[in-house]
This record gives sequence, structure tokens and C-alpha cells, in this order.
Amino acid sequence: MIVRLRKLKDRGELSTRQLAAKTGYSTRSWERYLGGRSLPPREAVEAMARIGGDDPARLLVLHEIAAERWAEGRTATTGPPPDAPAAPEHGPAVRRPYGRSLRVTVTAGAVALVLSFSAVLVLAVELAETRAAAEAARAGAVAATTDTAAPDPAFLLPALYTCRPERTGDLWYAGHSRTRDTVVAYGARGPEVIEAQCLLRRAGVSPGDVDGIFGPLTRRAVKRFQDREGLAVDGIVGPCTWRALRVAAPG
Repeated sequence: MIVRLRKLKDRGELSTRQLAAKTGYSTRSWERYLGGRSLPPREAVEAMARIGGDDPARLLVLHEIAAERWAEGRTATTGPPPDAPAAPEHGPAVRRPYGRSLRVTVTAGAVALVLSFSAVLVLAVELAETRAAAEAARAGAVAATTDTAAPDPAFLLPALYTCRPERTGDLWYAGHSRTRDTVVAYGARGPEVIEAQCLLRRAGVSPGDVDGIFGPLTRRAVKRFQDREGLAVDGIVGPCTWRALRVAAPG
């Protein structure tokens, strides 16, 4: 406990005079407490914990151990104490032999070491569990990706689709999507891309294979069609381009 109190004092860069001002215990009392010549009261230990930002419960456990050792030392000591306390307001203090004070210090240090080791062990276990959970999640994601992607041949060889252009009123449809405002751009996939490729082919602008993939050939075909129809040439099939594709004359 004394070692812990000294560490808190040194960490806070506090003198015994500053401790006396912050805790209400005299400078001479703190000199005896930190020197191992007198057992500090519980209130002084709690005040020191609050000032040093430490856990009061841990210090109080050490204080109880030190108090038991101190009581044993007082019982074994015969005769009057060799020295009287300088501050009677805190009760009589017994000057302890150096060997017994050293044992108390070693015991308190051992308790502090055990508590620190326990905290490190708990953190290590939590870190290991978190790491294991992350590895399991990663393995599950890889397995799910493999299960869903491996059987699909579209990832290996793009499928080719059939265009079935039909006229409804003044608009043309290819049988894959009836959208007129979905924005389709480079890198897109799906029925809207198939519809745009079919309508481009019907308008006489070849997008390459009708595979539902908006690749370089499809973007080049969209730009040629936009330039021919007097639209903004951006290679993106938006509402204006859809309208032009739906009403374009066959190429």
C-alpha cells in the first residue's frame, strides 16, 4: 500500500505540503504515512485515491491487509512504543521495526502485482475472443461468396440474350424492361442494360453482344446514338436517351 501511495504522489507531482492542503491531514502525518512509520486512516487513503485518479477500492483492499499486518505487529510488540506521534489528532502511532515494515510493503506490492496481472489477463482473453469472432466472420463471408458465386456461370462467361422488339403505341420495347427514366451507366448490369442494348441494336447502333453488361462497346454505342440524335454525349442512358431509344426509327 505504501508503494502505491508513493506512486500516486509521484505521478501527481505532489509534495507533502500539497497533500496536506488537499486532504486535511498534516504534512508531518503524510511524511509518516509515506515513510511507513504510521498506518494512514481509511479516509486518507480514499482522499489519496481521488487525488491520484486511482480506484479507491483497490487501495482500500491494500489498506485492510496492511491494517491486519500492523495489528499483528502491535500485538507482538512488548513495552511502550519507542516514539510518540507528532500529530495526536490522528491517534497514537507505533514506530515499527524496519523488517516488519518491509514485509508489509512487499505484501502490498504483491497484491498490486496480482491485481494488475488479473486485469491484463482479462484484456488478453477479450482480445482473443474478439479476434476469433472476426476470423470466423471473415471465413463465413468467404464461404458464402464461394457458395453463391462459384455455381453461377455468368461470372465466367457472360450470357447472351434475345431481343424481342415490340411497338406499343409510339414506343418500342425489347421485352426486358419498360423503364423510361432509370439511369444506366458504365459498369451497370441487369435487365435495363439488356433493354438498352436491344434498342440500340434496333436503332442501327451496335453495342456488341447483348449480354446485360454495360461495357466499353455499349458506352461507345450510346455516345454514337446520342450524337446522331442531337443529345448530350455523355455515354449514360438517362430519361432523354431512353425517350429517344423508345421512338427511334429502325436502323
